Amino acid sequence: MMNGVSEKPTASLEDYLEAIARLKEHEGRVTVTALSRSVGVKKPSAHYALKKLAEAGLVLHERYGDVDLTPEGARVADEVYRRHKALFSFLTDVLMVDPEIAEQDACSMEHALSRDSIHRLEKFIDLVMQCYPGRPDWEETFNRYVDHGHDARRIKAEMDGES
Repeated sequence: MMNGVSEKPTASLEDYLEAIARLKEHEGRVTVTALSRSVGVKKPSAHYALKKLAEAGLVLHERYGDVDLTPEGARVADEVYRRHKALFSFLTDVLMVDPEIAEQDACSMEHALSRDSIHRLEKFIDLVMQCYPGRPDWEETFNRYVDHGHDARRIKAEMDGES
């Protein structure tokens, strides 16, 4: 609940929640300094975001103290991280995007897609990874199509040895 009204946090505030959850998981505690470094902002910006998140009931933070997520903040952070992982997996494992680029793209996209779209994307990734473990049969065809092709059927036929 933000400002007494149930609404979704902004993309920026979702990024803070995700960063808090990751820092807590990896370092055991979250300080404003670590958070500002993780998000890539100066400490006053992190303090401002924490104030907004605390007002929304998503974090607990007292001046000079550690930062912690409320149960609702943890739920939102987990949802954002789940979306991020699904998008990163799709971009790297299915579309074979460079991981550094995929990380940036997943971070941007995670805020825009609906819960239903993410759910279907997760199911699609599961299907591809279960049915085509390791390197999918279509990977080389896809790479050729991305690099050179306008006619996927012709590329596939050439790779299958057909003329």
